[in-house]
Amino acid sequence: MQKKITIALSGNPNAGKTTVFNALTGARQHIANYPGVTVEKKYGIVRHGEYEIEVVDLPGTYSLTAYSLEEIVARDFLINERPDLVVDIVDASNLDRNLYLTVQFRELGIPLIVALNMVDVAESRGIRVDHAALSKLLEVPVVPMVARSNRGIRALLDQIVSSAEANRDWKPAAILYGLDIDQSIAQITGLIEKSGIYDKKYPARWRALKCLEGDSQIIGLLQRDPAIGADILEICKNTHKHMMATLEDEPEGVIADHRYGYINGITKQVLKRRIDVRLNLSDQVDKVLTNRALGPLFMIAILYGIYSFTFWASEVPLVVLESFFDWIKTTLSNALPSGNLQSLIVSGIIDGVGGVLGFVPLIMFMFFAIAIMEDSGYMARVAYMLDRVLRWFGLHGNSVMALIISGGISGGCAVPGVFATRTLRDPKERIATLLVVPFMNCGAKLPVYAILIAAFFARRQAQMLFLLTLLSWAFALFAAKFLRMTVLRGPKTPFVMELPPYRIPTVKGLLIHTWERTWQYIKKAGTVILGFSILIWAMMTFPGLSEQQVDTFEMQRDRLIQETLASPALKTLIPNGEVLMELDSLYTSYRTAIEASDRATLDGIARSPYHALLAAAAHLEESIAPTLRLTVETQQAAAALLDFRRRMQSSHFEEQQAHLKHTIAGWLGVKLETITRPLGFDYRLNIALLAGFAAKEMVVSTLGTAYSLGDVDTEEAKSLTERLQQDPRWNPVSAFTVLVFTMLYVPCFVTVISIQRESSWRWAAFSIGFNLLVAYSMSLLIYQIGSALAV
Repeated sequence: MQKKITIALSGNPNAGKTTVFNALTGARQHIANYPGVTVEKKYGIVRHGEYEIEVVDLPGTYSLTAYSLEEIVARDFLINERPDLVVDIVDASNLDRNLYLTVQFRELGIPLIVALNMVDVAESRGIRVDHAALSKLLEVPVVPMVARSNRGIRALLDQIVSSAEANRDWKPAAILYGLDIDQSIAQITGLIEKSGIYDKKYPARWRALKCLEGDSQIIGLLQRDPAIGADILEICKNTHKHMMATLEDEPEGVIADHRYGYINGITKQVLKRRIDVRLNLSDQVDKVLTNRALGPLFMIAILYGIYSFTFWASEVPLVVLESFFDWIKTTLSNALPSGNLQSLIVSGIIDGVGGVLGFVPLIMFMFFAIAIMEDSGYMARVAYMLDRVLRWFGLHGNSVMALIISGGISGGCAVPGVFATRTLRDPKERIATLLVVPFMNCGAKLPVYAILIAAFFARRQAQMLFLLTLLSWAFALFAAKFLRMTVLRGPKTPFVMELPPYRIPTVKGLLIHTWERTWQYIKKAGTVILGFSILIWAMMTFPGLSEQQVDTFEMQRDRLIQETLASPALKTLIPNGEVLMELDSLYTSYRTAIEASDRATLDGIARSPYHALLAAAAHLEESIAPTLRLTVETQQAAAALLDFRRRMQSSHFEEQQAHLKHTIAGWLGVKLETITRPLGFDYRLNIALLAGFAAKEMVVSTLGTAYSLGDVDTEEAKSLTERLQQDPRWNPVSAFTVLVFTMLYVPCFVTVISIQRESSWRWAAFSIGFNLLVAYSMSLLIYQIGSALAV
């Protein structure tokens, strides 16, 4: 008894489908109409070995979207009748156009064979198709043939039988369509999978894609579930509106562009032309921008230009925002009574959230530059060029997009980068990518980079950020190489890179993309970071010093006041402690007025009986030429005043440190010093890095809180940059060590949860341990070598 196989022949009109059908079935053909329609249905029988093969000739079509009756008929037959195989007849001389239908078959997931017809015509035009490479890239069998001369027909029948015996299941392929559309597909797919009404014969992702393409038939099917049908249509509507606003194109057009970009990536690898052909504009530009020699140089120059532009454009707004938050701190400190409420608002909220919001201009301009790269189509070229590198390190080409989304050009996020690994079919390549995604410079790390670069590498800001980007790629790639050679050893799978056509970005689209991402950053600061800032402040405030310990510091300062009042140089000028403290505060105002060239304040102080003393102190402290002739006695009194100020500030600093060490966070930070001391980290930095596990921005906000707790002189409040510069524990070597450690150590909490959802708790825990080990090892090496060279 013969076994039966049902196959469907499909393809573009004029691709030779009828010729193939006739060559297969000969005279054993039947003609009828499809049920309910007037479209002709042709089917026939061919016997090959032990098999009887029923061949159904589908109407010629360019697409599987329900535009025409022929397309609806072809699609409904595939979905409802579910043939064992589809044989897609492809014209080898027009590969780009014909593969558009092939790609849609791959997205539908049906078992497929590509019959590469008319290879003789292609060769006569100077085109040779590497069918083996095409098969590898499409992940389907490809049979070259010339149907009109029966060349390749037997090979096609052999392949049909071989594929049928393999009993291939439906495996829908996932193609990337850009962040906006991919997010919408993911949302719709999630809703469809939750529904108990929809027919499972339609792949969920494929239905989501068709909904975004405006496929009326699929939209009608989705509306059958009233619980979520409206939500799906709302997502489609919002996506359409968003795409029109940003790219001035409908989702359907963008999807088509990406499909042709995907096809272009295939044809570039499988087509060899012996004669020159006219190139379109994108191809002409790509000959330069993706050239093996010139392409990387242009890419490096463009990325460096982005960093230079970002720091140049954000310089003034950063200063303005910093001054604004300083003004808020000073105003609230003066308005609120001293105590925990003042500390919560000033140190916990303003220094915490303000420290993160202060970098909004830098983040905004970075996102603006990246939006230009994405909307123009150049970002895909970056991925295309980087693919050559990634494959050497054992990663799949699709890993490029996951790494770039995670912050490969700085400013991304690891969470969508983790989700982007879903396009990787090989589980080992997927896990390897998941584990190195957190090494990339996500937007949350940028505030940490910005504060330390501004403090210790102010003259080389763009160069430092560019260096950190290169380092993040280097660490990620070498880590991937290590993983692929050890715990995740396995073969590489083929890759096709999408190269959509170049577009001129619209101003409106750039502004929308920039604002969307900046607003997400601001919302994070106003929600997650605000909550954790308050929690960290509480951990850094309580239980704190006992009353007896506080009294000890107060007594220490009282003795200091009495010792200063007994000084011969000040004895005749200052009668009591209150006057001494007022004089100390007056000197702070005097110094501030000098630095700000505030003539009104200086003129007012000039009428003070202590003006000569203040001028002498300023002269001694920073060689500022006094405006008055000063006596020796005045100079001695000024020296005594400055000594009093230094000792008082030292006392307050010691109290602050003692207070912090007696809190929950301080206790944890001190315990960790045993481990982090070889890296040059103190307990305050340990606290900040612990907070960074919640969100990397918290490193800055926690440092801001740690360095502002205990402040008493609100008129001399300094930015975190100034505080770090003046702390003897910090220097360029320690700052660079912290930069590298922040780049590499544990992923944030949300990323860990995302890794767990995409893999397992075992791999999520491995990610934490692996990242910590790499971060500690590299930071230890940098700090120890750097410190030895600096001596």
